[in-house]
Amino acid sequence: MPDRAVHPEMKRIDSSNYLAALERSRRPYQASYFAMYSSPLDGLVTDPALMQLPVDDHLVHRGDGVFETCKCVDGAIYQLGAHMSRLEHSAAAIGIRWPAGMAAVRSLTLETARAANCRDCSIRVILARGPGGFGVNPYESPTPALYIVVYGLGQPFMDLHSEGATVRRSTIPAKPSEMAEIKNCNYLPNVLMKRESVDWGVDFVVGYDPQGHLTEGPTENVGIVTRAGELAFPRLENILAGTTMLRGLELAKALLASGELRSIRFRDISEDDVRAAAELLIVGTSINVVAARAYEGALIADGRPGPVWQRLNALLVEDILRNEEMRTKL
Repeated sequence: MPDRAVHPEMKRIDSSNYLAALERSRRPYQASYFAMYSSPLDGLVTDPALMQLPVDDHLVHRGDGVFETCKCVDGAIYQLGAHMSRLEHSAAAIGIRWPAGMAAVRSLTLETARAANCRDCSIRVILARGPGGFGVNPYESPTPALYIVVYGLGQPFMDLHSEGATVRRSTIPAKPSEMAEIKNCNYLPNVLMKRESVDWGVDFVVGYDPQGHLTEGPTENVGIVTRAGELAFPRLENILAGTTMLRGLELAKALLASGELRSIRFRDISEDDVRAAAELLIVGTSINVVAARAYEGALIADGRPGPVWQRLNALLVEDILRNEEMRTKL
């Protein structure tokens, strides 16, 4: 195409001015991007302007990949083993296998986190279909790609909002169970759920399946404490098996021994169950355990964080900071 057909304001970028163009593209929010490993580059970068993905990676134009996000607190990654195991499960479910094996993914994750030189951070590990074309056929990508990004860690929700969270019912259809169980990069339903919460001015939204049973939030697991003392979460067939939720339920066994809970179950949870609950709990890697104070504008119980939230969140924080079996030091 002749040069005159190019829009007069459009700059041509080539190898001679590409780095200068990246430099002009810097934005303030990139200050919290600390390090990135890229297998297509076969290396690690700590300059946010260089943290780029190939546009023909199926991850970019098809959402074709899986990921995990873990957190490093006080110089140690919490539950790294659980996150690596789920990443391997998710990758196998969509037919991606890292050629060097998961031990190599784990080693690269630690190396990237160490390069970030930050004791408190988030770490996202993405196994992608890889570059190879713009079609939908996964076999046009000859080799999978691995991207590891270390970035800023936010504060737990309740540290910023001690009164508790507001929650509404999402209008976005729940994912089919076979998709909900895979932590894949096709996150459009999750994005639309989060958009709802922002547009509605609430802290979280939660989904329901076609049978009217509670599922999960955009990036969180959701459960209830009944007035009879049961801690219940949705059946695992309908949700992503959250690492923080599963660990929290292990820790919650101490509340059974003390009599603070009478039972712990995975079961169907109706919206009536949510409205009648003594506590509504929201759980996730970055937020820890959150107490909801209101659902659809109505208070949960007396509208204050309850005793199970208080004990369970305290147990989780202690586990994050002190349990050396769960902490992988950098």
